[in-house]
Amino acid sequence: MAKNAFYAQSGGVTAVINATACGLIETAKKYKKHINKVFAGKNGIIGALNEELIDTSLESRQAIAALRHTPAGAFGSCRFKLTPFEKDPSQYQRLMEVFAAHNIGYFFYNGGGDSQDTAYKVSQLGEKMGYPITCIGIPKTVDNDLPFTDNCPGFGSVAKYVAVSIREAAFDVASMAATSTKVFILEVMGRHAGWIAAAGGLAQENKNDAPHIILFPEIAFNREKFLKRVDECVKKFGYCAIVVSEGVKDAEGKFLSDAGLKDAFGHTQLGGVAPVIAELIKSSLGYKYHWAVADYLQRAARHIASKADVEQAYALGKAAIEFAIQGKNAVMPIIVRKSSKPYRWTIGEAKLKDVANVEKMMPRNFISKDGFSITETCRQYLQPLITGEDYPPYKNGLPQYVRLQNKLIPKKLKPKK
Repeated sequence: MAKNAFYAQSGGVTAVINATACGLIETAKKYKKHINKVFAGKNGIIGALNEELIDTSLESRQAIAALRHTPAGAFGSCRFKLTPFEKDPSQYQRLMEVFAAHNIGYFFYNGGGDSQDTAYKVSQLGEKMGYPITCIGIPKTVDNDLPFTDNCPGFGSVAKYVAVSIREAAFDVASMAATSTKVFILEVMGRHAGWIAAAGGLAQENKNDAPHIILFPEIAFNREKFLKRVDECVKKFGYCAIVVSEGVKDAEGKFLSDAGLKDAFGHTQLGGVAPVIAELIKSSLGYKYHWAVADYLQRAARHIASKADVEQAYALGKAAIEFAIQGKNAVMPIIVRKSSKPYRWTIGEAKLKDVANVEKMMPRNFISKDGFSITETCRQYLQPLITGEDYPPYKNGLPQYVRLQNKLIPKKLKPKK
């Protein structure tokens, strides 16, 4: 007898997470003997806890197809960490009750490290709690910090956005440098891993090109060394363009932008490192500056998405269904690079127990010896990930994105306490 599937989007969304949803839903329709309907959680895993399940079968074929070129999370996402089972099993029990009530036999969790940990725990506890369920994690994070997979869906498009943005901004600053701005700082995401900041280095095709300085979380910030480099760049090029990761730390390991707050997962909330760096330059060197924070723009920019990223995101959604149908459980489909020139890749798999809560940092040989740029090895890794364009359809000069109906199925259980 066919079971239903539950799909949820988790954490910060990306320009291509909906492409994964598209691949998953379209592929599930080919396996009606195994999967009856795909329900999506309204606002991620919270949708399961609240028994707010979206019936994706009520959407038109055209609407589901349009997910491939629509950014953000079509079903809603959340940052929500389940309470450890050992401390309080009630949330996991609630999940199983909802799954049982709606004949859900497959759980697909599309997210980063914390999400893979949740998917693994559900796979282990399902059988223990008397309701076995097939759990497949699907990688997604602009931070590109999940292990085993060559890269993470969402990263390639952010990398493309950052490389394009610093190149274009540098042209602007260079035009004005003689009488105005001398330093431009672009702050990008990356709490512990500097993959996104590194992507800015792709804009530097010649040694004099921007960005002139990249600040990575993996390299302790050295005030004197940094200011000396800024001054040298301004005097040599007339200006200095900088890409800085939000997670840059000092020699003691403290975030330069530590706001003193914590998020839902206990992670330190960062308050903006660009203005900190800018003020340091102003007070120490006296140079006029401008700074910008890419923030949500970098991960929402579907109009400039990497074609490779879109294709991989869709392929992982497709593979997740195929893995489940094949009887695999507690695994995550991954990208396996076959070659960089030409760029060739395939789908592999990793065990969720090995993926959960493991961060993949930038290798030291990807960062130049002085700590301010990327190496050729890093460039060869990054370049294929931003290759190709996959423009959404346009109307009246603007990209056209789909908004789903997101109709909820009737609830069968009492509201959770």
